[in-house]
Amino acid sequence: MFSTLVAATLVALVSADGIPDFVVPGKCAKVANQDKFDLRKYSGRWYQTQIIDNAYQPFTRCIHSNYDYSDSDYGFKVTTAGFSPSNEYLRMQGKIYPTKDFPAAHMLIDFPTVFAAPYEVIETDYDSYSCVYSCIEMSGYKAEFGFVFSRTPQTSGPANDKCASVFRKNGVDFSSFRCCSYGRMRLQSIDIKFVTYIVTYIQTMYRNQI
Repeated sequence: MFSTLVAATLVALVSADGIPDFVVPGKCAKVANQDKFDLRKYSGRWYQTQIIDNAYQPFTRCIHSNYDYSDSDYGFKVTTAGFSPSNEYLRMQGKIYPTKDFPAAHMLIDFPTVFAAPYEVIETDYDSYSCVYSCIEMSGYKAEFGFVFSRTPQTSGPANDKCASVFRKNGVDFSSFRCCSYGRMRLQSIDIKFVTYIVTYIQTMYRNQI
């Protein structure tokens, strides 16, 4: 079922408007999957620090996702947000969940406005990095994407170093990845904290005068 869905996705991509730029000749890498993948430990916030550009992801910087694990759905409700090239803050919601066809770390990503695709966790320590591969292959063509996730918003550090090694070891060209910027996001975080502090201070002063 999973393989049929993925194949249908690539057919839809190719037939939509000819062949998109990201569909190229070749085969998907046969990557490893995280052993004994723990969905609960994987939940929480992740930041994209390096990615292979994805035409169906409208964000270019400050890209972060909240993974809310659900026992009843056996998967994640995911909210992904970030800034577009025109500096607009956008948000998408969807699901990422295991299937019966593959191990738990080989999941399906399913967002309303995006074609369903594999989501393979090659390796993660749950606390600092996750190396994720997503590739659809059919009739000698592939649509290949990759993600480096970190628990902290940064453009360099242990997550990038670790995943660079992991991807290369699994036959994925890491030179295809680009950095995701987080400069403005950190500034906005500081601004929000400052405003919160001022509001709290004013409220306290007001209460003391009553």
